[in-house]
Amino acid sequence: MVLDHRQNHLDAFRKGIGAAVYPIQIVVDAPFRLWDWLREGTTTRSELQLELSRLKAERLITKAELQQLTALKAENARLRDLLEARTRIRDEIRVAGIMGVDANPYRNSIVIDIGEREGAYDGQAIIDAVGVIGQVIQTGLTTSQAMLISDPSHSLPVEVNRNGLRTIANGTGEFDRLNLPFITNNADIQPGDLLVTSGLGGTFPAGYPVAVVETVNRIPQDPFADVTAKPAAALDQVREVMLIWSSAEVPADEDPDDE
Repeated sequence: MVLDHRQNHLDAFRKGIGAAVYPIQIVVDAPFRLWDWLREGTTTRSELQLELSRLKAERLITKAELQQLTALKAENARLRDLLEARTRIRDEIRVAGIMGVDANPYRNSIVIDIGEREGAYDGQAIIDAVGVIGQVIQTGLTTSQAMLISDPSHSLPVEVNRNGLRTIANGTGEFDRLNLPFITNNADIQPGDLLVTSGLGGTFPAGYPVAVVETVNRIPQDPFADVTAKPAAALDQVREVMLIWSSAEVPADEDPDDE
């Protein structure tokens, strides 16, 4: 030991023994290394699966938020259209939201979130940014039911904007079609003519767009032509509407400048 310590006589012997024992160490250590590798691999896989699940959840949340942003963007666009339309309207108006739609296929009606408390009244005219929607038929304290101009029982006095020809536009039960049953064969009306409210009857103020004439079929053996028109407003897509008060109908407890 003294000689080995001072002169390293056994160094070669130790190296030989180490070389001979190394394979045995590898064999003995292999199960432990394999277990550590499997455990690390399993842990890494679990972490990756958790991370993947988290990313998927975040992706779904992000998509939902994007959908909300898209809806808000569309709503803002509609509100801007309403505000722009409001600047063109001489009468006093108030924006209302639609709370419900009548599921009855023979009735075209909606429920809005303005009622008697805000000054709504039966028969009040309702429009949107592009045209006439309908009129209030029943008011509650905070909500009102309104009939659309497409309802089969609704009739609206209109006139041809081009020449002032007056007639009646009747609902058909279809959101995209109105009938004009009292147009004579020799009347001056043609596809593309804009129909506006005539102001007769007192319900709708004059001059609001109602529909555009689509078809004019003149039947020689009949006194009246078959005339249809498409409403100016998308009655089945509207989300916000405007109620109209004439200057004499503005609720006394409201300041128009607060609108």
